[in-house]
Amino acid sequence: MDFKKTGIKGVWITHSPMFQDERGSFRECTKLTESKRITGETFSVAQTNSSTSKLGVVRGMHFSTKQDGQWKWITCVSGSIFDVVVDIRVNSPTFLESIELELSESNQLGVLIQGNIAHGFQALNPNSIVTYNLSSEYNPELEYEINPLDIDFAINWPIEKKIISRKDQLAPTLRNLQSSGKLPEYSQQIR
Repeated sequence: MDFKKTGIKGVWITHSPMFQDERGSFRECTKLTESKRITGETFSVAQTNSSTSKLGVVRGMHFSTKQDGQWKWITCVSGSIFDVVVDIRVNSPTFLESIELELSESNQLGVLIQGNIAHGFQALNPNSIVTYNLSSEYNPELEYEINPLDIDFAINWPIEKKIISRKDQLAPTLRNLQSSGKLPEYSQQIR
């Protein structure tokens, strides 16, 4: 498994090759010893989620305000998605910078997010399946969303006909959350 640092501290793009034979295919989606070797931090999986999305579905932008951050390791195991990560940490040198890339079963890419960074995606194929390994369990008191169409993000979602949940449609803008003091702080400890 390979890890590549990005321009945002605390975000890595991962690649785990797929091995195929007459039975089908096999792929490691997460490898915690490699994650620790690269990041210097222990990422323990406390919860694993899976979603199946129709073509055009947008999920996000979501983040947690958990004190030590909620790590996420996102992988697309079937179909493909347009994945977006945005640094929303107050005082971060990369505040509002984003990473946009395609994750798919064929390119075997994933994204490891160290914590307190907004994440979302749009399904590029019908029935795209995404798994999320999380370092902490879902806690509704610490989980927030930002409207995925927020003009401050300027995300160019590739599929024009978007399917967005009512909750994400009604989510506040980044500026609303920032003025209410609900955005996470940047930590110098982030690698």
